[in-house]
Amino acid sequence: MNISIIAVGKLKEKYLKQGIEEYLKRLGPYAKVEIKEVADEKAPENMSEAEIQKVKRKEGERILSNITQDTYVITLEIDGKMLTSEQFAAKLDELATYGKSKIAFVIGGSVGISEDVQKRSNLALSFSKMTFPHQLMRMILLEQVYRAFRIIRNEPYHK
Repeated sequence: MNISIIAVGKLKEKYLKQGIEEYLKRLGPYAKVEIKEVADEKAPENMSEAEIQKVKRKEGERILSNITQDTYVITLEIDGKMLTSEQFAAKLDELATYGKSKIAFVIGGSVGISEDVQKRSNLALSFSKMTFPHQLMRMILLEQVYRAFRIIRNEPYHK
């Protein structure tokens, strides 16, 4: 399975980089995983709705340029579908079973994901009704992908 995580913005925090590297290493035996960072737009604090949409559109174009036609796209969205770890594992297993071996997870920037990216998405997934920093979501996502592969293979994992 080839998994891409397309994330808006650069990761700066050393502790997050270390955690992400650890999960990428752990995922090595299960899948080829790569992180593609796309540039974020400057987003001042008090933007108008039109400015927010412009930022989303520009970031969305960069995201979509990293997605091929044969890729199954899962966007991380606060209003997406919530799954248990077991349901998430079953979904990844189902995708692999039915030949969807290219998966892209999309983590938007600070103002969210554009409508065009949402339209391209095959599944909108939510990890919580809470808001997390998009940099931290990379590590949370990688941990859940790793956990999913452990569940699929009936290997022990922390409950």
